[in-house]
Amino acid sequence: MPEPRPLAASAPGGHRARLRADCERCFGLCCVAPAFSASADFAIDKAAGQACPNLRRDFRCSIHDRLRQQGFPGCAVYDCFGAGQQVAQVTFGGRDWRREPGIAGQMFQAFTIMRQLHELLWYLSEALTLPRARPVHGDLGRALDETERLTRQSPGALAELDMAAHQRDVNTLLLRASELARTGARAAGTAGGAEGDLRGADLTGRDLGGANLSGANLRGARLIGASLRDADLRLADLTGADLRGADLCGADASQSIFLTQSQVDAAKGDPLTRLPPALTVPAHWRRAGMPGHFA
Repeated sequence: MPEPRPLAASAPGGHRARLRADCERCFGLCCVAPAFSASADFAIDKAAGQACPNLRRDFRCSIHDRLRQQGFPGCAVYDCFGAGQQVAQVTFGGRDWRREPGIAGQMFQAFTIMRQLHELLWYLSEALTLPRARPVHGDLGRALDETERLTRQSPGALAELDMAAHQRDVNTLLLRASELARTGARAAGTAGGAEGDLRGADLTGRDLGGANLSGANLRGARLIGASLRDADLRLADLTGADLRGADLCGADASQSIFLTQSQVDAAKGDPLTRLPPALTVPAHWRRAGMPGHFA
């Protein structure tokens, strides 16, 4: 199998495909490496490094087409940002943890770190597409190149990486890019006041239908089950916002900043929901039987 092409800082949007999961080139790493507890997201407890009982010998999920019905919505929305195939095919050169149990621990540890690096690559790539963030594009490009370099390290070097420090450095740049990108929207919209600073806010179950949240800072906000029907989310920073069960019907998120596929997958939407072009309409939105064109 050919190795994935490196993500070029000069063309941040050109290699987004590399940052999407390609399960055919992985060894079920997301079904083994992470731990999870029985909850609304997972039907069972599973320890880190323990294979999910639904993982087949061919590394496919035996209930993939009915994860939500079987009590595993957390699996349905999980996104490794392409870390699985990177670890499987590049870091370990196609070696299989089942055939070589001795590498299992290293491979699972590498996957955990790689996922964090690939998530940073996604955010950095998006930040480089924000016109108003041009003053920091140079720094963002250098951070992207350095993060890309880290993804090519050996399993041992990945294990020794100070991931927390690297995340802090990158997050400082991403925050600055967000502030620059949102400046115009904050000045023009109602989100420019106190309503715009909602970082880390607990908005669980809140009715925000029709709200002007353009340019709002919603980083890390808890929006579980919240109504965002017909809300204006253009240029709103949604980094890490918890959108599980959030109602995005009719919402305009077409220019939202740092919105990921997994967040969209965890939410609800309809044909009038507008998403950024890099994201796709979740399959369960279509299966809900809602007619019309999904934007």
